[in-house]
Amino acid sequence: MEEKKKLNVLFLCTGNSCRSQMAEGWATFLKSDSIEAFSAGTNPYKVNERAIKVMAEAGVDISKSISKSINDLAGIEFDYCITLCDHANESCPPLPDKTKHIHRPFADPSFMMGAPEVVLNEFRKARDLIRDFIETLPESLQQ
Repeated sequence: MEEKKKLNVLFLCTGNSCRSQMAEGWATFLKSDSIEAFSAGTNPYKVNERAIKVMAEAGVDISKSISKSINDLAGIEFDYCITLCDHANESCPPLPDKTKHIHRPFADPSFMMGAPEVVLNEFRKARDLIRDFIETLPESLQQ
């Protein structure tokens, strides 16, 4: 029986600190049979500790992840690039013709201000919305 090729999917946001890390974590956790997940940022920062915490609450360990630039992934041929914020969508570098670009923005919880539990709840909300999106892949990509 012929083995089905995994799709190389890049999740791109500005800092590669929260949303794209969550998306890569979820895709690896939920869809590793069909997706080879990568993440990067247009202006990488460090992985957000709150993102690590809320993903761990859901059973997904991203604690060893590092923020990367899209340049750090040079040489990888992506089937899809999914931008997760408007800034990344607007500043996405040119992609090879074969790479399909999809824009699916999510609010950035790292800008939330307030009591620690209020902020964590915004991270949980982003985590759950991103999980819901990842659960539709790869089927929703090929429509």
